[in-house]
Order: sequence, then structure tokens, then C-alpha cells
Amino acid sequence: MVKLNKIYTRTGDDGTTGLVDGSRVAKHDARMEAIGAVDEANSAIGLAICAVVFDHHAALHRIQNDLFDLGADLATPARNGEGEDFTPSPMVLRMVAAQTGWLERAMDALNDNLPALTSFILPGGDEGAARVHVARAAARRAERAMVALSAETPINPQALAYINRLSDYLFVLARAINAQAQGDVLWVPGASRGDAGVSQD
Repeated sequence: MVKLNKIYTRTGDDGTTGLVDGSRVAKHDARMEAIGAVDEANSAIGLAICAVVFDHHAALHRIQNDLFDLGADLATPARNGEGEDFTPSPMVLRMVAAQTGWLERAMDALNDNLPALTSFILPGGDEGAARVHVARAAARRAERAMVALSAETPINPQALAYINRLSDYLFVLARAINAQAQGDVLWVPGASRGDAGVSQD
């Protein structure tokens, strides 16, 4: 159980922060970029919850909890000699395949009730869907940061699988929300090119 009696510690005033294993890294380290991006995605989901119907709250709260697990995973480097072993243990929290599997099943259930896509869609429509699209874009940014980190040091493959699937789930969720409102906002390629050179003054 986590217990925080005091929020500030002053230990980060030198521009470093502590990891789960007790080591310290610079706050601009690739690992911290990834952890921060995951936190931003989690915060965007929290904001989306304020605007989506109650039916989706439980799923989004579950995902927020998973994203805290993901942050803990990223904050726990493999110990020396472990190589690329990311097996969870009572003392080491790691993302597992079951978490990604739940996302896939939830996504399939939503997608089963949606019409096939006939065009790329624009991030908008209902307010709840628009906020979910913001969260989707944040999840993609987190994925890019995690892939960048993985180019420097091994990270849990299940962590990468989860964040990749999360953006897919949020895309489908946004479509499901819009299906109950005005429908998808479709991209019309080159739709405004005929306006080129027309003054807007």
C-alpha cells in the first residue's frame, strides 16, 4: 500500500528524480519522458470521463488504473543481470498480457456495433468523443516516447503492447460515442483547395 504523508521532498531540486529501484535519473531522461507522457494520457482520460456517458466510466477508470501500473513498470528498470526478463513478482509490478487482452475484447465489443469506416475521420463530434480523441493522441505520444526509450534500454514488451492497443481502443470508443450523437466527422481530402487564393478579409 502506498502511503504519502508529505508531497514535497526537495530531493528533486537538483533536476533528478528517483526510480523504484532507488536509482536516480535526470528529469529529462528518456525514461522520465515516457513516464510523463503516460501520465499525460491518464490525465486526458480523466478529463474525458467528465464528458462521456456513465456507461463508459468503469472501463475508463480501469484503464486509468492500468496506466498507473504502466508508469510503475516504466519506473522499474530491469536489475543488473536480469537482461530482458520482465516477469512480474510480488515485489515488482509489470504489465501483463491479460491487461492488453481485456482492451482487445472491450474494443471488439464496441466495434461490433459500429458501421464500417468509409473514410478517415476527424477528431471531433460530440464533446465526449472529442475529449477521447485528445486522450488517444496523448496515448500515441506516450507510445512514441516508450519506443524511444526502448531504443536505449530494454523495457517490458507487454508495456509496449498495452499502450499501442490503448490508442486503438480510444479511437473505437470515440466512434462509439459519436454513433450515439451526430456520427463520425469524416475527412474530405482536399475539400478546401478550391478556396485557395480567396481573401478571408
